[in-house]
Amino acid sequence: MALMASNKLVRGVSSPAAGSRVAARPLLPSRRLVQVPKTVPGAAAVEVPVAQLPLADRKQLAEEWGYKSIGSELPDNVTLTDIVKSMPQDVFKLDMVKAWGAVVTTLASVSASLYLISVSPWYLLPFAWFIAGTAFTGFFVIGHDCGHRSFSDNKLLEDIVGTLAFMPLIYPFEPWRIKHNQHHAQTNKLVEDTAWHPVMPSELEKWSPTQKAIYKTFLGSPLKLWASVGHWWIWHFDLAKYTEKQKPRVLVSLAACAVAAFVGMPVLAYYTGLAGVAKFWLMPWLGYHFWMSTFTVVHHTAPHIPFKPAEQWNAAKAQLSGTVDCEYPRWVEFLCHDISVHVPHHVSSKIPWYNLRKANDSLKQNWGEYMTSCTFNWRMMKTIFTELHVYDSKKNYVPFDQAQPEPFFEVQRKVIPNTV
Repeated sequence: MALMASNKLVRGVSSPAAGSRVAARPLLPSRRLVQVPKTVPGAAAVEVPVAQLPLADRKQLAEEWGYKSIGSELPDNVTLTDIVKSMPQDVFKLDMVKAWGAVVTTLASVSASLYLISVSPWYLLPFAWFIAGTAFTGFFVIGHDCGHRSFSDNKLLEDIVGTLAFMPLIYPFEPWRIKHNQHHAQTNKLVEDTAWHPVMPSELEKWSPTQKAIYKTFLGSPLKLWASVGHWWIWHFDLAKYTEKQKPRVLVSLAACAVAAFVGMPVLAYYTGLAGVAKFWLMPWLGYHFWMSTFTVVHHTAPHIPFKPAEQWNAAKAQLSGTVDCEYPRWVEFLCHDISVHVPHHVSSKIPWYNLRKANDSLKQNWGEYMTSCTFNWRMMKTIFTELHVYDSKKNYVPFDQAQPEPFFEVQRKVIPNTV
């Protein structure tokens, strides 16, 4: 099905009048077509999954949604093992100099950013906090490699380094490792995935008015870029979420967090006051969560990438085609140790951070026609904020206000930039 040159196509709605709600928003994939006047901006609809569309149509949708490219559908007979084997074997090799180099880089950049905070006048503090939050993200990436066993051949060393790296973030290493591995094993699998799962309609119906207000605020606006704070709290401190066998190691991680929170924070408060805790830890910590949320939501939330029930789920499609390759400013990627180069990490989590670019180049060369790529931009984020909320088996997502327009979302659709 080709998108018509003389008309725009909108998902199953009656022909809207100019200036209607439908005309003002980027519309998501559907399997029904309704023809509307060419003057309707930003509308697009498809009657088959986006990956099955011709290249010209996917290019048009990619432009409307803020992506550089949207891949075609990976053949069913391609396995994840096939994709892994296509990469050079040296991308799996560990290099202790580079691994510890990341530790040195993060310690140096965090120290420098904290010094910058200490000398910055009030009006430059937001800039200093942003730099510090980006540097703090390096701690997470170091622990992240330890959790995936791609830092060292010594698992005990990885557990120690991972726990220590997560302590400044008050992030429990072992609970995160367990739940994060579930995300990798079940990426984009309905119900099972633990990262950026769309809201299920049955769950939405159970929400109280207060819950609806909270979830819509934090999942349907730019505040989504701090939603990982909620994920951090809900998923990682509840012992009931872990088996009896897992609990001893989980408790060690929780004890490390307790030391950071109940020893480290009082020491910081003693020397800098409560204002100093906010200035030197809380704001950089929120900066870290900005990047944690931003990286992961962009990697795993897109109009054309479906969450599939278990019986339809395909590991190769989920990891290669269901993960978005997004570019950020180079200084951000440097301080965050290339965690944003995410597709090869999902193809094989055993690839250490310093080999991700080489692995990504190989994937693009061999499988690039099946991959989605972008550069971080407002148009893409606007779609994520205002449209991609609730699971729909045919359209992938529908917005919270699908049934009835809500001012909270309508205002955002008008004021958030649509630039690429």
